[in-house]
Amino acid sequence: MTRPEMADEALFLLLHNEMVSGLYRAAEQGEGENGRCITKLENMGFRVGQGLIERFTKDTARFKDELDIMKFICKDFWTTVFKKQIDNLRTNHQPWKDSYQLHGSHQANASFTTLTLERFVPKGIYVLQDNKFRLLTQMSAGKQYLEYAPKYLAFTCGLIRGGLSNLGIKSIVTAEVSAMPACKFQVMIQKI
Repeated sequence: MTRPEMADEALFLLLHNEMVSGLYRAAEQGEGENGRCITKLENMGFRVGQGLIERFTKDTARFKDELDIMKFICKDFWTTVFKKQIDNLRTNHQPWKDSYQLHGSHQANASFTTLTLERFVPKGIYVLQDNKFRLLTQMSAGKQYLEYAPKYLAFTCGLIRGGLSNLGIKSIVTAEVSAMPACKFQVMIQKI
């Protein structure tokens, strides 16, 4: 890593930590609610994610499907922002039954036929796992610090959601930490 890259990374980490502590400090002094801090951080991340994805994809070929977009987020997007790829991407695919009613006619004694098709349809849930998440590596790994982790993940949840939004995917992104500095981001795709 070159000196400018190291400086960029250090500045990003310091800026992120200062955003989090500044919002929470203001909330403690009565300028806002604690619960709204996470929303503000997530909204900031959303806007940054929209801008970054626009910049990163300007010379990229069109994505063929949702999974292709998620792979881009895990490899290219994550590498540019956090200097490493996501360690693991999981998706939740399961058999899904669709029922269609075929109408014989529009009369009162019309016959109806129900056709049931079974096929694999993506349920729309992706889990991105980072075993050494850059924004948590500076925190102590003790279990007593796990309660502070969500506020340091809100910006990144917004970053992912904003990036996906600009690629035409509406989603809900949540984060979970069970052991520092590893974390999982769950992306639930909202079907329109």
